[in-house]
Amino acid sequence: MAEPASGEGLVEFLQMMRTMRERCAWKASQTHESLAKHLREESEEVLEAIAEGDPKHLADELGDLLLQVYFHAAIAEEAGEFTMDDVIAGLTAKMRRRNPHVFDPDVAAAGPYTIEQIEELWQQAKASERTSAPD
Repeated sequence: MAEPASGEGLVEFLQMMRTMRERCAWKASQTHESLAKHLREESEEVLEAIAEGDPKHLADELGDLLLQVYFHAAIAEEAGEFTMDDVIAGLTAKMRRRNPHVFDPDVAAAGPYTIEQIEELWQQAKASERTSAPD
């Protein structure tokens, strides 16, 4: 069993991505649109690695997919649109909303929940997000 990750490498890679955008003409020239095909390709390669059942290959392909996430976040940061911190904050808030059986003490206390009940809680949270989203 692998040791739990510290996450420190994620911060280091964020700075590496910024450096690559500054110093590499190809990386600096990329846009969300020009990278879209790579994002799709990397997603497909992750799915292929899952189907193979090879953990080492999957780890490699997940790294390639994560590169795409960081690439898009770096482009957005340069444009003043959002940062990787915004991406993580949004994801964290979403997971808290969509997993009340884990993060809401009142809901968690009513458990344990079946897989079906957890799926229902997830769908309710998603539906609530859709109805409360600004137009």
